[in-house]
Order: sequence, then C-alpha cells, then structure tokens
Amino acid sequence: MREISDYSLLSRKSYSFDSGAPGSDRMRFFQLIEALGGLGIFVLGMKTMADGLQRLAGGGIRRVLEKVTGNRLSAALTGGCLSTLLQSSGAASILIIGFVNAGLLSLYQALGMLIGTGLGTTVAVQFLAFKISFLALPSIFLGVFLRFFTRRRKWTFCGEVLLGFGLLFFGLDTMESRFVALGESVYFQKYCSLVMDLRLASVLSGALLTFLVQSGGTAVGIIIALAASGTIGFEQSAAMVLGEVLGTAGLAGIGAIGGTVTARRTVLFFAGSTLVSIGIALVFFPLFLKLVFLVTPGDTSLLQKQGAPLTPGNTVSASRAGIARAIANSHTVFSMLSALLLLPTIGIYARLAAGMPPSVNGDIDTEPHSRYLDFRVINTPSLAFVQAGSELRRMAKVAHSMVADSIRQFSGFDTKTEAYIRQRETLLDVLQKDLSTFLVALARRSLSPEAAHEVPVMLNTVNDLEDIGDNCEVILECLRRKKEENIYFSPAAMEEIVSLARKSERLMSTAVKCLENSHCPDMVGNLALKNDILRSAVVLKGNHLERLSTGACTVVAGLLFMDIISAFARIGETAFAIIKNRSSFEDETSCSID
Repeated sequence: MREISDYSLLSRKSYSFDSGAPGSDRMRFFQLIEALGGLGIFVLGMKTMADGLQRLAGGGIRRVLEKVTGNRLSAALTGGCLSTLLQSSGAASILIIGFVNAGLLSLYQALGMLIGTGLGTTVAVQFLAFKISFLALPSIFLGVFLRFFTRRRKWTFCGEVLLGFGLLFFGLDTMESRFVALGESVYFQKYCSLVMDLRLASVLSGALLTFLVQSGGTAVGIIIALAASGTIGFEQSAAMVLGEVLGTAGLAGIGAIGGTVTARRTVLFFAGSTLVSIGIALVFFPLFLKLVFLVTPGDTSLLQKQGAPLTPGNTVSASRAGIARAIANSHTVFSMLSALLLLPTIGIYARLAAGMPPSVNGDIDTEPHSRYLDFRVINTPSLAFVQAGSELRRMAKVAHSMVADSIRQFSGFDTKTEAYIRQRETLLDVLQKDLSTFLVALARRSLSPEAAHEVPVMLNTVNDLEDIGDNCEVILECLRRKKEENIYFSPAAMEEIVSLARKSERLMSTAVKCLENSHCPDMVGNLALKNDILRSAVVLKGNHLERLSTGACTVVAGLLFMDIISAFARIGETAFAIIKNRSSFEDETSCSID
C-alpha cells in the first residue's frame, strides 16, 4: 500500500524547500497555486459524486441509510465507522454532506453522523500510516470508463460516483502534499514560538492545520510530531487537538458550497455545536487536562509541569510513545464528551432548522424527505388524513414557488435560482412517491365513505402537483438553453410569455389556497381564467408563426417559445384540475351530510 502511494511522497519531496534558498518565495507561490487547484478538483469531485449518488440512489440506498441511521446513536456510530475507514474526518464529513446534497440523509441523521466522525478520528489516529489516496487515480480511470463507455444507465451512474470519488481524494492528496510542505517552512516555526502561548490561538492553529491538510488524523499526527520535537508544549498541543474538530467543521462547510439549503443548515448547526463544545473545554481546561492524565497510563508527571515545551533535554523522560498516547487520549476524551453533550440535543437542532438559514424562497424547505408522514398512524385514519393533508399542502406550496421562480427567471436568469428549482423538483418526486404510498396504505384500511372517496382525490392532486413541477423543469431547461446559446426573444414575444405565465401563476395560487382552506370559491371565474389561458396559448402560437414567416424570429427560438407556451398552458390547466377536483369533492361531501 505504501509503495502504491509513492507518487504522493515523491511529489512532496520534489516540492520541499529550504526557506533560505534562492527562489523559495517563488516556489511557495507555485505551491499555493497548486493547492488552490487541488481545492478546485476537490469541490468538483464532491459535486460529481453527489450528482451520481442522487441518480443512482433511486430509493434503495436511501432506505438503507435511513435504517442504519434511524436513531442518533446508530447515526453517530455510522459516522465514526466512515471516518475510521477513510482515515480522515474531513473526507468523512464531506461525504456526509454529499449524502445530504444527494437527498440520502436528513438533517437529523447527518448531524448524528457528523458528531460521530470525531469518534472515528480517535480510532484513525492509531493508524496514521493508512492512506486511501492510492485509490484516487484508479477510481478516476474506472469512473471515466463506466461514465463514457457503458450504455446501461446504472453503470453510467456508478461511473459518475467513482469519478467523483477519485477526483475528491485526488484533490485532497494534492492539497495535503502542497500544504504540508508549506508547513515545514521557517515562518511556521516562528509562528509557533510567537503565537502558540495563547490557548485560543492554539485552538485556531489546530483548526487551520486540519483545514490545510484535509485530515483530522494527519493533523493530530503533525501535532504529535511538533510536541515530541519540543516545538510546542503539551498544553498547546492539547488545545490544538480541540481545534482539529473545528477544522473538520470547516471542511464540511466546503462540501456545502453550491449545495442544498439542508446541507448548509447541517453545516451551520454542526459548526455551532462544535464551538460550544470547544468553549466549554477551554473554560474548564485544567479539569480537562486532569481527566486526560487520569486515563493515560504511565508517568505523566513531566507533562503536567506547567505545560512547558518538551525540549530535547527532557524528552528522554517523556518518551514519544507517551506523548503520542497522551495527545491521542486528549482527542478521545474530548470526542466522547462532545458526543455525550451533543447527541441528546440534535433533535432540538433539527426542529429549529426550519427557519435557518432562510432560503431564497422564504420558508420553502427543499430537504427531499416527507416532513409530516408517519406510517405508524395508518391504523388511526383520522390522524393519518391530517398528516397526508399537511404533506399535500406542503407539496402545493413547493410547486407554487417553482412556478413563481420560473417566471422570475425571465427577468434575469440566475444559476442559484435554477439550482433551487431543480432541488424542489427532486423534492416533489420524493413526496409524490412517499405520499402515494402512504395514501394507498391508508385506502386499505376500513374507512368511512367520505374518507374512502377522498383518497383518490388526494392521489390525483399529488400527481397533478408533480406534473406541474415537471413543466417548471421544462421551462427552466428552455431558459437555460436560451441563455447558453444566446437565443433572442423579441420584446413582443417576451411580453406575451410573461402575460400568459402570470395568468397560470394566478390559477396556481388559487389552487394552493383551495387546498389550504378546503374551500374553492368562484369556480366560474376560475373556469374563465383557465379558458383564457388556453385561448391565449393558441393566439400566442399563431403570433409566433407569423413572426417566423416574416423572419423576425429564428427557428430555434421558435421551438423554445412553443415549448414554454405549452408548459405554462399545462400548468394552468393542471392547476384548474386541482381546484375542480377539490371543489367537486367538497360539494359531494356537503350533499351527503345534508
């Protein structure tokens, strides 16, 4: 394994330097550039792997993860195992955030796993020689082969996951090899001697070190080396170990770049809880050290003397193995105490997450999981209908927000808004499956005639809302092509599209209110608006054919124009179908009651 990973070692040796040698500043600059390039490869790998997981998951991986991480303890143990296998809390945290971006984990599950990565790093510290970067290049090769040279969709998606995996760890190795060499400079040594006497500075230094080398285990190994060489004292090294957890939170933040709202919320709460744990440890730091000494075998008297640096003269008494054991134990004690403190509170964090941070679209939650459904209440139909109704209304709000944001894209195409719309389309797909399964199971129970009739009405509404999401995705794809291919729509065409779109959005807004209030007034007006939308679509298509005949519009622009008009017309028609079905059900229910 060590022979296979020689390319990384050779890379590090070839880029090492003497700070006093001519041209060393230039070499540092090039190392920094290459480290930033590694960061770019790392982020690209994260995004590629998340996309591949989302396409590959279907439902099987999601169900496995939900079972394995069903409670906070098993989630923490899973996160610990992942961190141990990868020998990197940073890589494990990035993968967890990738699972969140792919919709495979909820915020509750992800928080438990992130807390558990600290426990995994504790095990990983004992196996610092283990490397996984040797799999990067083979994974890239195999991923490219499967991604571009196979025809089966499943193998293609597997190739995308492997490609992302390889790019991720290749980026990690690139950053590690460049940043570690930078850390060997004389400037770093001067920084240690001038700043490390401040405990908070030691914590921040440990966080920075972890962030630079992209691995908690490697960071702790460097800290052990610094302490054993007499560069820093044991107290400073223990404080740097606390900073390792903060650095892991920073690495998780990288995984949330361009990710979902849920991923950003997960990172926010993980970072906040980490800061709380570190703050408590710093306040009671002498007690923390006493606990470390208590669980550390052997003579620790030298380590307890004022926290002085272990100079070469006194390292004879305090062997390197003893120093390493004490530093590793400080990480173990802190990780276990943090887990005991934070695991009972993640349920509170998950409930508070609904409003933080606010998304671009207000309070729309794009986490691809049902929020209200609980299959354990199926045998209580009255409660089950309440849950299904709440989830259906949530689904309607999501679809409405997609329509509204699709219209706003006409005034200026925004890639972030595009990403949010696609996230909500994924959410609608998940909710359609979950809610349909829930309603079908409910229909098999003994229901009253009204309840038995309401189930198919709700099922039709679920499918209609998902269809609206699909049409929004069609509109978004047309607008993306319009922007990337520099396709021009005349002012008259743009005005016609926006006018039709606002009519459809108005009908969609009425459908949402109908589901929220269980009352659909003004059916005559809604029918008139729907007919107006269909007539307008026919007129707009006729106007467009006239522009085509006069040469005022290109053929490609015409195709996009037709697709957008048809999509908005279907949205209006489907929204009216939701209103009509709900109104008919209410009328029949009121008649049966009378």
